[in-house]
Amino acid sequence: MVRSGASRCGAPKGYALTNFESLGVSKPIVATLFQLGIETPTPIQEQSIPLLISGRDLIGLAQTGTGKTAAFGLPLIEKLLADERRPDNRTTRTLILAPTRELVNQIAENLKKFIRKSPLRINVVVGGVSINKQQLQLEKGTDILVATPGRLLDLVNRRAITLTTVRYLVLDEADQMLDLGFVHDLRKIAKLVPKKRQTMLFSATMPKAIADLAGEYLVDPVKVEVTPPGKAADKVEQYVHFVGGKNDKTELLRKSLTENPDGRAIVFLRTKHGAEKLMKHLDNIGYSVASIHGNKSQGQRERALKAFRDGSIKTLIATDVAARGIDIPAVSHVYNYDLPEVPDAYVHRIGRTAR
Repeated sequence: MVRSGASRCGAPKGYALTNFESLGVSKPIVATLFQLGIETPTPIQEQSIPLLISGRDLIGLAQTGTGKTAAFGLPLIEKLLADERRPDNRTTRTLILAPTRELVNQIAENLKKFIRKSPLRINVVVGGVSINKQQLQLEKGTDILVATPGRLLDLVNRRAITLTTVRYLVLDEADQMLDLGFVHDLRKIAKLVPKKRQTMLFSATMPKAIADLAGEYLVDPVKVEVTPPGKAADKVEQYVHFVGGKNDKTELLRKSLTENPDGRAIVFLRTKHGAEKLMKHLDNIGYSVASIHGNKSQGQRERALKAFRDGSIKTLIATDVAARGIDIPAVSHVYNYDLPEVPDAYVHRIGRTAR
């Protein structure tokens, strides 16, 4: 079993002293960012924002937690506010695709903070909740639609939304979308959006499949890379424990959780069944736990994440659905109860700590 935790080796290295206004972000949005406590751009934001404001297609290679949502979100908001036309009914001006419900919801929540006091409308469509309610929300037109690919196509088939007016397209966590089998959905969506558009693709890794996807979606893209692929964050301390079997592994986990009563931990397993079984076992012996995986309803997943964020649950048992894009502060430990199938997933898992 591999575990990681936040390092005690001092503060992270500071970013270069750049401000958002120098990147082309307008004063009202800079003021909103200031109110949110965001004053200095991260490297992915510093490199991407001017290019996107200028209208370039872009491939952004960066790990989770590097500030990608603002890197593409702020230029989108600037462009949408500059064009005062309202979207027609059942259309959207911007489409952001992401692989999981949690990531879609998180992107939308962050963007809503950036557009406070503006007329822009953001809608979310994901599986696991009422499609009829989503259909009603799309009726009046949308400035920014954040969606999982499968549910989006369901709504297209119902004629609840048309993609013919999309001017800006974002593919976030593109490598995970391919890992989760969305490639055919992405190709269908590519045929539904106009060829004349600005496209942004963000991914933590750049395997051949992502390069092929980029070739289909983007025109003369500029490439921005801010972190070496497959490299763990500097602030993460990593430990490996060799154990005889599953019982020994569970006992070692129990011992570590007991020794860190004030910590907040995520335990990653490979399968939904294994995650649920471990959660029930720890719950039965008195630990404060919840689980999140693909067999949980949207409501169950949201309640588990909320309880973990506010500290009423100390340990979250998860499959890799929680490895990407889920921004939960103050995670002190990550336990790889099972090693992932894909090596890069290990980097994303342990990136939940030392944030």
